Amino acid sequence: MVSERWEAAAFKSRVDEVLCDFVAREADQFAAVDPALDPVARQLEQAVAEGKRLRAAFCYWGWRAAGQPDSGALVRAAASMELVHAAAIVHDDLIDDSALRHGRPTAHVALRSAVRRRPRAVNAARSLAMLVGDLLMSLAGQLFVSSGLPAAYLGRARPLWAALARELIAGECLEILHTGAMPDTSASLKVIRYKTAKYTVEQPLLIGGALAGAGERLREGYSAYGLPLGEAFQLRDDLLGLFGDPERTGKANLDDVRGHRPTALLAETWRIAGGEEREQLRALLGRRDLDGDGLEAVRALMLRLKAPDRIEEMITGRVEEATRCLHDLDVPGHATAALTALAQSAAVRHH
Repeated sequence: MVSERWEAAAFKSRVDEVLCDFVAREADQFAAVDPALDPVARQLEQAVAEGKRLRAAFCYWGWRAAGQPDSGALVRAAASMELVHAAAIVHDDLIDDSALRHGRPTAHVALRSAVRRRPRAVNAARSLAMLVGDLLMSLAGQLFVSSGLPAAYLGRARPLWAALARELIAGECLEILHTGAMPDTSASLKVIRYKTAKYTVEQPLLIGGALAGAGERLREGYSAYGLPLGEAFQLRDDLLGLFGDPERTGKANLDDVRGHRPTALLAETWRIAGGEEREQLRALLGRRDLDGDGLEAVRALMLRLKAPDRIEEMITGRVEEATRCLHDLDVPGHATAALTALAQSAAVRHH
């Protein structure tokens, strides 16, 4: 008998078990094609070894809040959301040329050892990583349809899978198109919404709800809760990306500034800055040789302008909006409690 009380660690363990078993089997079959593929197969497994499993949790509670009971098949379907995330991370690290993720070399860096004796080894490793990401996205669909849920349930969610992929890729494309451009808060928030917010919270909730047969009003409530919360999640990432402890985030603080990425934190800094401060930012943003001193200069400028405080206000406002919407829904009390706890986990964190 599964407790009605939300136990995040226990749920994470269930999802981890599904992912590790499924991906290990797939990686073994992949490597069986040829021994040379073994390093690529190991990166498939590495891609799912870490994670908060928030996307799976939102899918699960999209199902439970619609009145459905706990289900092992549903947990398998929800775990597929984490494979979408793993694919997105591999591709995102490749696009951003990030060297670290969870404190380990990213896929395109780790795979250099597999091609180090070949011409243009760096490019070859990047190509391999791209294919790892592609395969992870394919495996997400495979795990979903083989979850054990009835075909009629899966059919209800199929259109949402198309929307999830379309919007995630649109957000990634928008980030590329806006990288290096004049910082603009509205453009940054649009990138956040499509690149992260939708596939992190809203779409998993909607997919869980569709599997459960949720009605239109509940689905509208999921979006009203999910979009602002998803934005709060990424705004927190923006802050952690620049001001977080790399020992906890597992990522380098320099990445966003070196890449001149269109984060809301940078956009708000630019909006508040005067002419001299903007000139200082122009001299630092996008420099591949930016060092620790340059990073400290950017941080000091942001703190002086209170841009991080503005982002904190945006996070707080979005979490409050999400939880207000949640309490307007007619869902079981244990679902309200779980989704309230998940809102805090998504927005109030250190990694």
